[in-house]
Amino acid sequence: MSGVSGRVLVVDDNKVIRQLIRVNLELEGFEVVTAADGVECLDVVQQVQPDVVTLDVVMPRLDGLRTAARLRSDARTRNLPIVIVSACTQYEVESGLEVGVDAFLAKPFEPNELVGVVRQLMEREGRGPGHERGHGHEYGAATGADEVRDEPLGDIPGSSPTGRTGGGTGEAECAGHPAP
Repeated sequence: MSGVSGRVLVVDDNKVIRQLIRVNLELEGFEVVTAADGVECLDVVQQVQPDVVTLDVVMPRLDGLRTAARLRSDARTRNLPIVIVSACTQYEVESGLEVGVDAFLAKPFEPNELVGVVRQLMEREGRGPGHERGHGHEYGAATGADEVRDEPLGDIPGSSPTGRTGGGTGEAECAGHPAP
């Protein structure tokens, strides 16, 4: 996989959005796999072992928040970085924080924000290029990543500045800006 920056699973029921995210990430050297909903995500994630998952919230069969909760409850995917790419309502941010989402990116998003969030989550978790699977961050391995994940994410553009450590306060926070 020479030249690849890491593997991202993009989950959105809107084909146009999936393609938009895919193209922007592929232009930056990421390998991208897609799924149309949460049910498909749970199947694909075991097959492709992504470094990061992006999830829409509103999807048929299994929405993004319930998908994130299931990923967190499975020992094999517990430490997998998850980014919610959505309208980022107050409910979505608060619910996402409760289930352990790592970052939020409001639609419409800037491509550089998307790439920045994905890159920084990979770096923080020791995933992607230069980090071989099986050296402390093997897919599904029990690691100390939860300790790292509890650090604030304010330095990641487009992410919630509180990370998993506090309650979201709405769209301003979702866009990467602290709420008033």
